[in-house]
Amino acid sequence: MKEVPLAEVYQLLEPGPVVLLTTRHKDRANVMTMSWHMMVEFVPPLVACVVSQADYSFAALRATRECVIAIPAVELASTVVEIGNGSGREIVDKFDASGLTPLPAECVAAPLVAQCFANLECKVVDTRLVNRYNLFVVEVLKAWRDPRQRNPKTIHHRGYGVFTVDGETIRLKSRMP
Repeated sequence: MKEVPLAEVYQLLEPGPVVLLTTRHKDRANVMTMSWHMMVEFVPPLVACVVSQADYSFAALRATRECVIAIPAVELASTVVEIGNGSGREIVDKFDASGLTPLPAECVAAPLVAQCFANLECKVVDTRLVNRYNLFVVEVLKAWRDPRQRNPKTIHHRGYGVFTVDGETIRLKSRMP
């Protein structure tokens, strides 16, 4: 074994696929790239999301208490990275700049992302860890999937511009319902 610098631990534990988080605040839609999230409950589906105070979306999420988590396939990888490398403070319309198409959601004001294979409409249900860790817990109110995108592969951030793409899918016997 070789010691790993503590600043690199996140590269070992990245929990899930890179996603896009959309918000709408003061009549302005925004989209940001997010890789720090995790499921915390099955029913109702709850997701914990870390959104830094430095991110433009932080204030919108805190004010409106709603968002969309859009899940892109690997084909959008360069767009996802481009979005993550820019700030909503500098880019007035990140949808237009990235070529993504916002679609109206049913339960929240934040837009769905047409090019993503799945979209989750969410409301913030717990902010107790926001001040300390920038961690919002959101409840998924409505979930959408694009049936035209079959077997999408997602990307997983490994740090410093390195990503892993989903690999082979295997099925093993499970006793979970």
